[in-house]
Amino acid sequence: MARNKLSETRIRSLAKAGIYSDGDGLFLRVRSGGSKQWFFIFKRNGQRTEIGLGGYGQGTAPVPLLLAREKAEEIRQRLSRGEKLHRRKTFADIMDDVLDVKKASFRNDKHKDQWVMTLTKYAAALHKVPIADITRDHVVEVLKPIWTKIPETADRTRQRIAAVIDHAKARGLYTGDNPADWRGGLKELLPARSKLTRGHHAAVSYKELPGVLVKLQQSLAVSARAVEFIALTAARSNEARSMTWMEIDFTEKLWTIPAERMKAGKAHEVPLTDRAIQILKDQEAVRTSDLVFEGERVGRPISDTAMVKVFRAAGAGDATLHGLRSSLRDWAGDETDYPRDVAEAALAHTVKDKTEAAYRRGTALAKRRAMMDEWETYLYRSRD
Repeated sequence: MARNKLSETRIRSLAKAGIYSDGDGLFLRVRSGGSKQWFFIFKRNGQRTEIGLGGYGQGTAPVPLLLAREKAEEIRQRLSRGEKLHRRKTFADIMDDVLDVKKASFRNDKHKDQWVMTLTKYAAALHKVPIADITRDHVVEVLKPIWTKIPETADRTRQRIAAVIDHAKARGLYTGDNPADWRGGLKELLPARSKLTRGHHAAVSYKELPGVLVKLQQSLAVSARAVEFIALTAARSNEARSMTWMEIDFTEKLWTIPAERMKAGKAHEVPLTDRAIQILKDQEAVRTSDLVFEGERVGRPISDTAMVKVFRAAGAGDATLHGLRSSLRDWAGDETDYPRDVAEAALAHTVKDKTEAAYRRGTALAKRRAMMDEWETYLYRSRD
């Protein structure tokens, strides 16, 4: 087979996604995003093997054409001597490594089982695919059968596939954009999750929420501070809008919502983070009534409409204020090892299990405070 089919000039001009041969097993893969990777293919005993040789003109160790040919020639020499070459890492290989890390970091057995189940069951079609070869189309084909049937599980599967690929990128086994990122192109290929889930409030992904808060802080409006406060406390909109100064304990950093304003009819204690306290102090400095978040009319709370307007202007799309509670819940489930009952307690959800309810009364406040402090750190990480 002829060799040296490619040239540096031609490679630089390649824009169409596809695989281009340089001859005798050396190939260049051009992805739809423009990234280019070298790989070598050979067969032994009927088994096809691919070996990645690095990215062309990218990363910390770019591989130009001449070096790719040197690497390919080295492989040919080793094959001619009968040496065994290591096979390429597959999605399943990296998935197992990620699961080992997750299982070691999560104390919640149910959460561990969910990670294992979604990746082993719903991402099964990816298992044998070399991790470096996974494309957005692979991800779409995995998600399409479940995207409209079980949307929440499907989106969690997407997030966990993305985590596996991010792990591979950190190890230098994958180059280019993560094909499982929602804003990386999937949002043009799959319907928005918020439009699929009836009975649930459209929510901003917790991964996108820090960016929304950055824009929200650029507004000086009371409505913007109220939305920010809701994001920090996971409170319901009406609970924050009707909040009075008598409910705040600055010394204990605690907000006690009276029973008559709670959906479950029971008083609820909300631990306040540093940023939440600062918002309250700023509001107190311009206080004109008993209400913390006052509207344009004295003695009347800020309107829900004003809050939604400023929220969406900050990039929240069609998300609702109530969806901010889902953002916290998804983050706690995906990114932390806090027990389910701690996250549920933060949302003031009613529980029927007497044992869990007793556990919450005894220990949940301190653990919720720690969780909400971590949530604040996550939300404002992009400020530094």
